[in-house]
Amino acid sequence: MQLFRPAGIFLLLLLTAPCAWGQGYIDYNTHYIAEAGFELGGAQYFGDLNTRTAFKTLKPTLGAFYRRYLNDYIGVSAHLHYARLGYSDTYNDNAFQHRRNLSFNSDIWELTLQGDFNFYRFEPGSLRYRFTPYLTLGIGGFHFNPYTWYQDKKYYLQPLGTEGQGSAQYPDRKPYNLYTYCIPVGMGLKYNINNTTNISFVVTHRFTGTDYLDDVSTTYAGASAFPAGSAGKESIPFLLQDRSWATGSAPIGQQGRQRGNSRDRDQYLMVEVNISWMFAAYRCPAF
Repeated sequence: MQLFRPAGIFLLLLLTAPCAWGQGYIDYNTHYIAEAGFELGGAQYFGDLNTRTAFKTLKPTLGAFYRRYLNDYIGVSAHLHYARLGYSDTYNDNAFQHRRNLSFNSDIWELTLQGDFNFYRFEPGSLRYRFTPYLTLGIGGFHFNPYTWYQDKKYYLQPLGTEGQGSAQYPDRKPYNLYTYCIPVGMGLKYNINNTTNISFVVTHRFTGTDYLDDVSTTYAGASAFPAGSAGKESIPFLLQDRSWATGSAPIGQQGRQRGNSRDRDQYLMVEVNISWMFAAYRCPAF
């Protein structure tokens, strides 16, 4: 029996060496624990200027993410995104909206935490379990700051109080917050290319906590809420709160007339292709 003891110890060391010495072999003891990658695609805004959910102004998105695997079906991920949103009444066929003639763009900086749920077992490195549809649901926050262009000059709209925010005539209308929450809900397809790389396609809709992504929400404040500028000239806030003067003989922005719909909050959607690289741990075999 003593003759077999050294041989047994040698065999045990030989079997456990890849784990103990971290050789990185991909075998049955490989356990994928996480992935990190980049996201690239387009974003579409929906709100008071785009009431028919038209996909006419898809603008670029860029992001990075980290996903931790809890098991073969569930993961938890953190996403950091930049996106640009925008729309213009010139795209609208509705007579009032076209006459209203408002437009905006906004840069979005967004951070979300999401739970990801695979329809099928997903096991990177496996020939059998390398593809799955999945759902994603989460919560996050983002910063936005709508702006428009007038005579080749860029104007941020929130400080102008285009719906009477900050005016003595409307003490109940306060400047809106440029930070708010979002609730991402989406669906995607994920495919494992090889032992280190995944690729996926995902569409994620964002419900938000603001109706001012586009700087449009309630009613026109009226001309009296915007005092004249220097030398009695029309001020920039006056010119940008009602731009119908460029589409007809008489402006439509009468005090109290509907400018937007405050009952519905603005939303946006991202369509993206993601590529990621996986992190693995190695479990020593049990004897």
